[in-house]
Amino acid sequence: MNTARVANPPPSLVESPYAWARLLTALMLSTLGGVGMWSVVVVLPTVQAEFDVARGAASLPYTLTMVGFGMGGVLMGRLSDRFGVIVPVIVGTLALSIGMIAAGAASSMWLYAIAQGLLVGVGSSATFAPLVADVSFWFNRRRGIAVAICASGNYLAGAIWPPVVQNFIETDGWRATYIGIGIFIVVAMLPLALMLRRPVPVIDVAGGIGAPVARTPLALGLSPGALQTLLIIAGAACCVAMSMPQVHIVALCSDLGYGAARGAEMLSLMLGFGIVSRLVSGWIADRVGGLRTLLIGSTLQGVALVMYLGSEGLTSLYVVSALFGLFQGGIVPSYAMIIREFFSPREAGMRIGTVIMATLFGMALGGWMSGAIYDLTGSYDAAFMNGIIWNLLNVSIAVWLLLRSTRRLAPA
Repeated sequence: MNTARVANPPPSLVESPYAWARLLTALMLSTLGGVGMWSVVVVLPTVQAEFDVARGAASLPYTLTMVGFGMGGVLMGRLSDRFGVIVPVIVGTLALSIGMIAAGAASSMWLYAIAQGLLVGVGSSATFAPLVADVSFWFNRRRGIAVAICASGNYLAGAIWPPVVQNFIETDGWRATYIGIGIFIVVAMLPLALMLRRPVPVIDVAGGIGAPVARTPLALGLSPGALQTLLIIAGAACCVAMSMPQVHIVALCSDLGYGAARGAEMLSLMLGFGIVSRLVSGWIADRVGGLRTLLIGSTLQGVALVMYLGSEGLTSLYVVSALFGLFQGGIVPSYAMIIREFFSPREAGMRIGTVIMATLFGMALGGWMSGAIYDLTGSYDAAFMNGIIWNLLNVSIAVWLLLRSTRRLAPA
């Protein structure tokens, strides 16, 4: 008998104590697995100096990490659909551990970049999109906040790991730090992965559970492919803008004479407030929907990027970094909510994974572009302006979709 995942599990499992325990496990795995994304940001100035390369070249490992993270999310999602989420988590843990050790032993920038992209990025991907999709099947009424909590693991990693990594870099060097993290990851994550052995609820495909959603892309006057494409463009655009402060804040502080440690603290502060933003946005999305949540977050992110243009003092950079995290943290989870609102639950995993891949490609492109623009201009001002322009594209798409939604879905 063919089976498919249930968008709305039986009442005995929906938001049960086990569902919340599973969410907590997913959050811990996401936090630990996120080290692959944030360690490469912290080590950027150190690696640039050791391998004696330009800022754009030093940004390439981050770009490849995001590409690996995005493409790996699709691969890990397929593994999850076929074998359950425990398989991609275990595979990802092993890849991440091996990748960190290999990166720490790399003898050239290219070997370091390849280890980051092929192993660290792909390995880390198992602890984001597959876990978010898995969690969405265990919650109904509180799905928005549950998805936001799970997605916060990525930012919790960003709040915890940068100062830890920077501290060990200063005391033991970046290579020993990478190798130590690789060993720690496999020891800490494998036992947690075993807690996800229970499969998500299944039903007969022909069954009546999981009826079609009331709203579809056709309700917006769009085909499913057209709406998916717009969400992909919006996701990439918002994250090109988002990547400028997240990827280059450590390097920016080093350039201004404040040191890499201050930059790592700002990154930690930014992502700590991003956790608050994701939780609040999840609460808002449960009440006003994903489109409005996306527009609010995108607009506020643009405001914060503008504020960076006039901020070179240490205090002002701390304040703007905190505001940036508070403003933009809920943007990415809002795409998952939009997909759940306008597409069949049976398509959620594939479509969420595709949009998240686009956001990661946006982060990869934005991280590289900002470094390249810096090399051309000798300043990050033009890079911030580039981010603002991309952010306007995202806002425009959100406004257009929301206007179509309010006009076409309004009561006759």
